[in-house]
Amino acid sequence: MIFDLIRRRRSVFPSTYISKPISKSAIEKILEAANWAPNHKKTEPWRFKVLQGASQERLGTFLSEKYQAVDPKPKQIKVKKLLENPAKAGALIAICMQRDANECVPEWEEIAATAMAVQNMWLCATELGIGSYWSSPGLIKYMDEFFDLNEGERCLGFFYMGYYDAELPEVTRRPIADKVVWMD
Repeated sequence: MIFDLIRRRRSVFPSTYISKPISKSAIEKILEAANWAPNHKKTEPWRFKVLQGASQERLGTFLSEKYQAVDPKPKQIKVKKLLENPAKAGALIAICMQRDANECVPEWEEIAATAMAVQNMWLCATELGIGSYWSSPGLIKYMDEFFDLNEGERCLGFFYMGYYDAELPEVTRRPIADKVVWMD
């Protein structure tokens, strides 16, 4: 059962979302799945900011304007995508990582734990029939201008979520045998 769920998980992009709201209880379930991710020294570094409604539109405006301000030759198609994609989602979650103040584990472990939390979210969303996508635009380095981040907290990307009615493509992987060395 879990193996089938893992194999069904896909990136489902905002362009395929339909206008069906995601309930607060579904979002809470997805976030609760995140909270059970493994983490070293029990630092639980994942932090999330849920955007729905007007906050999604404000994020789109911020991203679009920031892109135009920092890129000397902004592409209009990207300006439009940054502006519109957040509002297309049924919900959007900013993925943040709170660095352990004592730095008792290396930062990469905090990032890895946060990524595992997102994988749990992705699998839960898949089980609920909600498409999702982790976007890590270069603009995340400016997110302290949009969000009230704590000291040591940084944004790692956005988890877009939405219901969809499109057929998802089949995905293949190269054999695991090509990626493993068995040692005696």
